[in-house]
Amino acid sequence: MNTIVHRSEDRGSADYGWLKPTYYFSFSQYYDPDKMGFGLLRVLNDDRVASHSGFETHPHKNMEIITIPLEGSITHQDSMGSRETLSVGEVQVMTAGKGVYHSEHNLSDEELKLFQIWIFPRENDLEPAYAQKRFEPAGRNNRLQLIASPEKNGESLFINQDAWLNRIDFTEDKTLEYKLNKSGNGVYLVVIEGEISVGGEQLYTRDAIGITDTDSFTVDAIKNTSLLFIEVPMQ
Repeated sequence: MNTIVHRSEDRGSADYGWLKPTYYFSFSQYYDPDKMGFGLLRVLNDDRVASHSGFETHPHKNMEIITIPLEGSITHQDSMGSRETLSVGEVQVMTAGKGVYHSEHNLSDEELKLFQIWIFPRENDLEPAYAQKRFEPAGRNNRLQLIASPEKNGESLFINQDAWLNRIDFTEDKTLEYKLNKSGNGVYLVVIEGEISVGGEQLYTRDAIGITDTDSFTVDAIKNTSLLFIEVPMQ
């Protein structure tokens, strides 16, 4: 098993006033040649959006975009005719495909915190699509909760890639064995909050670890912990 650790304090960041993003990988004005992504995971942004502000209409193409609100809510509007508000507990997947325009705004009086994730699709120029789904916290209490996958099973949101995204809320002293869904994939594991031990490394809130060259690994919760698993093809 090979690992690469990305500490929270080593992430890129910016301050646009209304937007305070933190970047796990090179994005926008932040560039690090050693952080161009993890396999087909291209972007993981930990964003804070001020109240009554947001991203004006802009284009995307040939990317699977997953949005996970952590605090607050975000209102999405796109050129497909979708207009939805996404709140904590919900997840959004947008297939940008051959091209889509959208906007995202925090219309509330509270700051919005969210993860935005970009994964390269298995093929380009797909028809654009939008979907969102609520996932109850009870469904990830000491067990993996599948939130996005290539499986059209109605339980998770569909993405056009052999990628699986899971969350878990992990009780102190619990242990989990994660088994990869596809041989040759890697897993980018993010500590949303808490403290864990994995692969001989101790990780804390907002730390991340990339894990490759294994079919399974074990995670030990040192404190009550919330985790995000992003399993993706490595090439």
